[in-house]
Formats: sequence, structure tokens, C-alpha cells
Amino acid sequence: QLQLVESGGGLVQPGGSLRLSCAASGFSLDYYAIGWFRQAPGKEREGVSCISSSGWRTNYADSVKGRFTISRDNAKNTVYLQMNSLKPEDTAVYYCAADPYGSSCETSTYWGKGTLVTVSS
Repeated sequence: QLQLVESGGGLVQPGGSLRLSCAASGFSLDYYAIGWFRQAPGKEREGVSCISSSGWRTNYADSVKGRFTISRDNAKNTVYLQMNSLKPEDTAVYYCAADPYGSSCETSTYWGKGTLVTVSS
């Protein structure tokens, strides 16, 4: 009943853009910080970005700063990750997660199943 579902992944050329969506069902995201994480082939999962419950605070991994933008639309119970200037090293399964702390993504409790992003020519 309580779940997060990612969408928007796919194949994109280097330098291209993609927007990922994370839709919640069964609960409201209003009180949760939302994080995006990714796991590339053969690598450990890493944090990509985080947005606080109100949207006033955002954080980004150094590897994506200036290229990715996280946002949320609480009315739609959805968060987004706009990915620009994509690089092959961005290839990974991307996951979204909800953190009840509300201001950070360090204690996420709800996780989606991921969406695959492949950046290749």
C-alpha cells in the first residue's frame, strides 16, 4: 500500500537531458525529505540529491552539481530529478527514497524499486 514508484528512465545520448519522477501512493510526502540515489554497475549505491519536506533546502553530490536539479510538487505527491548534460558515468539505476526526518535524507525509510538510466552514444 505504501510505495514509491520511479519513472522516466531510459536511453539518452551524452549531453542530453532526462527527467525522473518519483510518485508516492498510500501516503503523503508532505512531511518527508526526498532523496535520489543511484547505483552504477559494479559500484556501491551513492546519494545523488536530497530535498527537504518544504523544498527550501536541497543538496547535491559533487558529481552532479550544476547539472541536476531536484524539485517537488506536494500537490501531486511527486518529486522530480531534472538531469542535464548527462555523462556516460551517470549510467545507473536511480532510486528515490522518503525520509521522515524531513530535513535530510540520512534516514530514509521508504524506497522505490528504481528506474534505469543509460547514457550512451
